Amino acid sequence: MKITTNLQWMEADFIEASKFFQNTEELDVTHSHCEDGTVMFDSVCIADKRYEYSKDIGETDDLEKKRYVKRYAKLSLYKSLSDYLGQRLVWGALTGIRPVKYAYSIGENWREKMADEMMVDESKLDIVGRIIEEQKGIYELKENNCDFFVSIPFCPSRCMYCSFLSNEIGKEKHLDGYIDALVKEIESAKPLIKNLRSVYVGGGTPVSLPLPMLERVLKAIGRVDCEYTVEAGRPDVIERETLELLKKYGVTRICINPQTFNDKTLKVIGRRHTAEDIYKKYELAKEFGFIVNMDLIAGLTGESFEDFKFSVDKAIELSPDNITVHTLSLKRGSKLKETTDRLAEGEIAKMIDYSVYRLINSGFNPYYMYRQKYMAGNLENTGYTKKGKACYYNVDVMEEISDNLACGANAVTKKLIVSENRIERYGAPKDIKTYIDKIDKIIEEKNKFFLDNSL
Repeated sequence: MKITTNLQWMEADFIEASKFFQNTEELDVTHSHCEDGTVMFDSVCIADKRYEYSKDIGETDDLEKKRYVKRYAKLSLYKSLSDYLGQRLVWGALTGIRPVKYAYSIGENWREKMADEMMVDESKLDIVGRIIEEQKGIYELKENNCDFFVSIPFCPSRCMYCSFLSNEIGKEKHLDGYIDALVKEIESAKPLIKNLRSVYVGGGTPVSLPLPMLERVLKAIGRVDCEYTVEAGRPDVIERETLELLKKYGVTRICINPQTFNDKTLKVIGRRHTAEDIYKKYELAKEFGFIVNMDLIAGLTGESFEDFKFSVDKAIELSPDNITVHTLSLKRGSKLKETTDRLAEGEIAKMIDYSVYRLINSGFNPYYMYRQKYMAGNLENTGYTKKGKACYYNVDVMEEISDNLACGANAVTKKLIVSENRIERYGAPKDIKTYIDKIDKIIEEKNKFFLDNSL
């Protein structure tokens, strides 16, 4: 699709917003935007058809005005393409990654606004409503609430869909130096925390570290009186000694992520374990009393609806505390992105619909959600939980309702200033060697950043 607009800074957003419509390759689209006082006007021409839209946004500051310009320009394009092509997307014109946060920002009439203004389908609004209900008692927007994140960007192998900063641990030359730098950063960061909500050690696959290194990280974090999660992730690196170590330092939650229960697919996507390994390691984890989350992915290479259905049913049969269902996303930096320009929708919408129906009817309620660019079918990722087992960290991060003090390479620290409704960010270098070489400067800059933005 070729698009011309007088909002040149919106061109990439327009192209992104149009990708999930079918049969747009030959379309020639022209968009124009103008303003008269507080009223915005957008017009869209597609072939010989012209669409006109207007919206009075009232008095706003410059930053808020730019948000409105972006929102309603994209909405005008969505409405025009939807009418011209006779197609409607389940998320309508909503392209942000946090639908539930958007609902909270609207207030009590969020459902009507998302349906009427953003044209979101009722089936998705139902899930948003269930999430808001499930977050009661967890959702807390309060100054100085803080989650603590530690990045271990190493894995035993790289999955084809993965875009995270994740290095194969057997090939990493700077592992010792990274752990030294990380421990130093953790110890310097802990005094910055006021009201700790949760600790999350993520990756990568943190438990792929040699046990003495993993213990150094856990010891630096120390024992905490809150939710404490470590991503075990890959069944091929989970051993009894690993779980004993996590238990010793007070870890309460772990992730064991099958992605699929089909051995053929596991091999295709680059996992070094079998479905049988998943069953064994899950039972081992439950011996230790951990709360367990399992991840599944809809749309993996070569999988049919029946393949995905089998995985959902098997996960429910095992009965972990949480099950997160991801829609495959074509992420920049992944091996999949190198060979694929666009993901075919196939049966993915049917897969997601089945997971919603089956999980809710098996005692799991949706409790957080996020969306990503380049997702197959323009769908979503949703976390489901048994009653009382929801992960505070996931809620806080997705709804952006607390500080996130983050340590490690590519870790992004966020400081929430509730009274001013804004978030400030500080990002560490992605490259492992750069992170190690600059650790003293990173500590100095991050401490100053966190303190300067505290009230």
